[in-house]
Amino acid sequence: MSFSVGIVGLPNVGKSTFFKALTKNKVDIGPFLFTTIKPNHGVVIVPDERLERVAEVVKPEKITPTLIEFVDIAGLVKNAYKGEGLGNQFLAEIRNCDAICEVVRAFEDEKVEHAEKSVSPKRDIEIIKTELLMKDLEVLEKAISKVEKKTEREEKKKFEILSKIKEGVSRGMRVLEIPLSLEEKAEIKELQLLTEKPVVYVLNVGNKNASLDQCGISFIKLNLKLEEEVSELSNAEAEELGLKSSLPEIILNCYKVLDLITFFTIAGNKETRAWTLKNGLSVQEAGGVVHSDFKEKFIKAEVINWKNLIESGNWKTVREKGGLKVVGKDYIVCDGDVIEFKI
Repeated sequence: MSFSVGIVGLPNVGKSTFFKALTKNKVDIGPFLFTTIKPNHGVVIVPDERLERVAEVVKPEKITPTLIEFVDIAGLVKNAYKGEGLGNQFLAEIRNCDAICEVVRAFEDEKVEHAEKSVSPKRDIEIIKTELLMKDLEVLEKAISKVEKKTEREEKKKFEILSKIKEGVSRGMRVLEIPLSLEEKAEIKELQLLTEKPVVYVLNVGNKNASLDQCGISFIKLNLKLEEEVSELSNAEAEELGLKSSLPEIILNCYKVLDLITFFTIAGNKETRAWTLKNGLSVQEAGGVVHSDFKEKFIKAEVINWKNLIESGNWKTVREKGGLKVVGKDYIVCDGDVIEFKI
């Protein structure tokens, strides 16, 4: 089960610098607009101290963390939804992602061109929001036109749902902000609406910053140029200089807005591994993440919270003391569960 986060923003706000620091992948970075045309893809480790703690107890031959993908998408500009700046191509890339990490420029630098000729975080956020809303409105109108004249009960119901969402989007509400039932969310899933995706905002600050207007939005502030420099140092070098990256906070925030949890397997002491799962799914679904056989042939599972495993010393001792919980296919996995599947 893999999840991806699209790095979005206007041109020259620091998206590719952010991507490079996160993934340590080489990318083209320049002071002019549209340095990035094709999206860059990279995977990063989801930081989790619990994995190391479990491994200390299990002493496996191999430790495997869970991963999340980041996609560096070219900058959006005004009227992107109409195709400006290759906008339709870039919006399509966002559609394929599960969440958005929006980089907002707050630094002043006359050597780095700004698409709007001045730095204003509040304005830039509104531009991106408007472009995503307008594209969603276009998609909704096309979907409504296909069902509005049909008389079948299911089609009429779909028309009502789409019309409700269109009304909210027309008033500037992101789809994520419109109260929808699970049934209504299921009805629009195939549309992959852009403003239904959760957003993490990164404010890219520097040595000289613009005045920060009140945006009414929660930001994570980063100096992405400094983060890029830190990413090129070894752990020992960074520690010696007293530098600590804030990128793990970004990764964990993206993980959180996607409503993801982590569970662990220990594979007979050969491998201790972390796995990503959508919150609220059953242990049988978790089995399918590990291996298709674990879902199809699932009988039961032994489960223990990672803290209880550490306190007990090892898996064998826990089993002997009756500390393992035997669960059926309907058990809902909790964040931090250590699971052994039985098939």
